[in-house]
Amino acid sequence: MLPIILALALVAILLFVIIAGQPDEFVVSRSGKIAVPPEKVFPHVNELKKWDDWSPWAKLDPNAKNTFAGPAAGAGAAMTWSGNNKVGEGTMTITDSAPSSLIQLRLEFLRPFKATNTVEFAFASRGSQTLITWTMFGKNNFFSKIFGLFVNCEQMCGKDFEKGLASLKLIVEAGK
Repeated sequence: MLPIILALALVAILLFVIIAGQPDEFVVSRSGKIAVPPEKVFPHVNELKKWDDWSPWAKLDPNAKNTFAGPAAGAGAAMTWSGNNKVGEGTMTITDSAPSSLIQLRLEFLRPFKATNTVEFAFASRGSQTLITWTMFGKNNFFSKIFGLFVNCEQMCGKDFEKGLASLKLIVEAGK
């Protein structure tokens, strides 16, 4: 009986060390080029009501409930959503908005798990094109570290960012 208890204790300690050794912070970032200048792309991100047109998560739950607060666009604009298990529930608020160059948001998830992260959209002019970079960063809590052992969150979120940037490109280049 004692050898079994010691083996379980050793496994528990080893597991704790592996989890604790995971990174304390994370960054997910993707970029894409859109064949219009930044001032044509910027409003599609700066006005949260336009996100349903291109957001990859809007397509996962078309029946999600969205509510908006604050100004229509720019700093202080906020959106709260509640949807199925694929999109969860939370709030995002634009905290900084520099026309045609940067949008920063505070992203608060309530469900399926609680987390608060920062999201940035950087817009850079490249001739007649826009290089847009979508980045999310934040802290990994103990639960996030455990989850990260089984799911590659950078790859998972990165694929969603790529889908969103591709949808945004289609919409903006079509002039919608």
